[in-house]
Amino acid sequence: MIIREHYLARIRPFFDSDLIKVLIGIRRSGKSVLLKQIAAELLEKGVEESHIIYLNFEDLEYSFIENEMDLHRYVKERAADDRRYYFLFDEIQNVRNFEKAINSFRATLDCSIFLAGSNGKLLSGELATHLSGRYVSFRIMPFSFKEMCMIKGIAEDAASEKDFMEYLDYGGMPQRFLMHTEAETKVYLRDLYNSIVLRDIVQRSRIKDVDVLNRIVEYMVLNTSQTFSAKSISNYFESVNRKISTETIYQYLEYITSSLIMNKAVRYDIRGKKILTRSDKYYLSDLGLAKINNTGYKTEIGALMENVVYNELIHRGYEVYVGKTTKGEIDFIVMDGEKRVYYQVAYLLADEKVMQREFGAYDAVKDSYPKYVLSMDKFDFSRDGIVHLNIIDFLLKK
Repeated sequence: MIIREHYLARIRPFFDSDLIKVLIGIRRSGKSVLLKQIAAELLEKGVEESHIIYLNFEDLEYSFIENEMDLHRYVKERAADDRRYYFLFDEIQNVRNFEKAINSFRATLDCSIFLAGSNGKLLSGELATHLSGRYVSFRIMPFSFKEMCMIKGIAEDAASEKDFMEYLDYGGMPQRFLMHTEAETKVYLRDLYNSIVLRDIVQRSRIKDVDVLNRIVEYMVLNTSQTFSAKSISNYFESVNRKISTETIYQYLEYITSSLIMNKAVRYDIRGKKILTRSDKYYLSDLGLAKINNTGYKTEIGALMENVVYNELIHRGYEVYVGKTTKGEIDFIVMDGEKRVYYQVAYLLADEKVMQREFGAYDAVKDSYPKYVLSMDKFDFSRDGIVHLNIIDFLLKK
């Protein structure tokens, strides 16, 4: 186990804040471990163990807590005095109407509350209504490439292209590093995928046509990093003699992104400074899930690298968009208030034509914000104020 200091450093300032701390991430991405690391730090600070209440609602021990009243009753019984308590609730979405209990705790107890869940809708609906402006959220991703190197004992200056290719193949799901063989890893990832599809999508959203769902997910996996719409998916179904309405597809896309197996990156009009509402891009939260859901079609390495960079930027806590210019597209814009940073991703800058395509993508961007081109090349091809970085160096923050 590694200490996820990258996340802890961002959460730590809120340990004693009245704001509710919400950790959201795909199933098995490390949220539970992170909550336990937070609990360990609280103990080190001198908080009594009896004043740290950790509940995992996937544990049968707490299966009797089904709704807000069960949760309220149980916590009230354990919070026996007027001193501050720390509540860490894992997979909180499994408790019906949990937000009502959370709101009650905030109003009646001296407490600091941490919530973790594997549903993108955790911050919508009643929670957002009751707690608007009263929470801070953190997106928890599987291990980054840098964290993979840490857990495997690879020094940063020793990280190789072979290590990077392994990451492209099998991703960063924490438990996959406990597997001893490639076969074990594939079985684990397959079981994880089935768990996400069955429990977080099919059962939660009450989907009846599982075949359609699987086909949509497969299509999205094969087209990761590509711009597409419900219409393009509808055309795909027509090619395999199935007719699915765009309305149904949009609904399924919502279910898929809510499970956090894939993330939607919307397009941003750089010139008009506005968000565009059509033709989004979708990225896998972990590329290992592509390995076991690929029917033989090999996704281009450039698309996989683009997916890795998107995940890394989300891991770093940024707001990420796809840039639309008058002449084309910028892979990513990182927004920070009025500031922004641009990124282009390519496999190799093999010749002048490729370099012109990647560096030339910035020709229509007239501002002075930082602009980067990332690739596997080790030679520095920086030009015209645009910085070129080796992608491994970028991921390791060298």
